[in-house]
Amino acid sequence: MRLFAALDFPEAIRDAIRALVSRLKPLAKDARWVRVEGMHVTLKFIGYAEPEQREQIVAALALIRSNAPVEMRFRGLGFFPTERRPRVFWCGIDASPNLAELAAHIERALLPLGVATEQRAFVPHLTLARFDSSHGLGELVRMSHQIQSLDLGATREGQFHLFESVLKRSGAEYTKLRSFSFAKEPA
Repeated sequence: MRLFAALDFPEAIRDAIRALVSRLKPLAKDARWVRVEGMHVTLKFIGYAEPEQREQIVAALALIRSNAPVEMRFRGLGFFPTERRPRVFWCGIDASPNLAELAAHIERALLPLGVATEQRAFVPHLTLARFDSSHGLGELVRMSHQIQSLDLGATREGQFHLFESVLKRSGAEYTKLRSFSFAKEPA
């Protein structure tokens, strides 16, 4: 099974993203737009794991703690690697410092289990669309500059989740396998 650890976010933010995507979709008809209901904030892509390794992964993730919930604000738009040669169109996430710490803690916890270390820097974002070429993306790039300060909402999360990803012709399907409380809300 193909696994990853991620944070979820409230339906109100998903609704704001749906509205944004419906506004931008006509500007990039060749893009592969991500289904909003499947969006998540990836903390660690784990990859393929056998059932017995999954139990070890669950045990390692259950030990992860943080002093406080993660605070996230969804705003800003951009392209990876660049807007001139985009592969991914994303929504940015301004987060409390413990988001990157949480991702690093998960990385360290899974290393002894043989889970490969991520070579790229952790950049919190939501993938909105993917591209095979930059053909016809000029309008999307221009609009992304115009609405750069658009705020899609904020959340405070004290749980992360282990997901299974099944790749299908219609796109990846995600199943939440387990949830892990890593921080308690202040009293």
